[in-house]
Amino acid sequence: MPADLSGTWNLSSSDNFEGYMLALGIDFATRKIAKLLKPQKVIEQNGDSFTIHTYSSLRNYLVQFKVGEEFDEDTKGLDNRKCKSLVTWDNDRLTCVQKGEKKDRGWTHWIEGDTLHLEMFCEGQVCKQTFQRA
Repeated sequence: MPADLSGTWNLSSSDNFEGYMLALGIDFATRKIAKLLKPQKVIEQNGDSFTIHTYSSLRNYLVQFKVGEEFDEDTKGLDNRKCKSLVTWDNDRLTCVQKGEKKDRGWTHWIEGDTLHLEMFCEGQVCKQTFQRA
């Protein structure tokens, strides 16, 4: 049985967010503001169907998907690109591969104890974030 990622999660640490944003081509001013934000994630999981809301004082982002079904993702509010995304389970890790303009792009979520981990990757840059239950 895959992990249950449901809950409200607050950012507690972020490593190499700047490098990840550079790989995405995000402009200087937006990068400087984004580094100061402490986003909150609300994950709703119903079997293999997910809704993930990411809230911050700058922008909000919503993604909905079903594990194993490719979908069109519009990253409006992030780096404003369109891509084909496919989310799969890798043991207890939820992994997304995003195919589009940027190479080797995606993310992985998993839980260890009371900590939600998120690794976002793009063109060789990896950002590692942790979140704690709200």
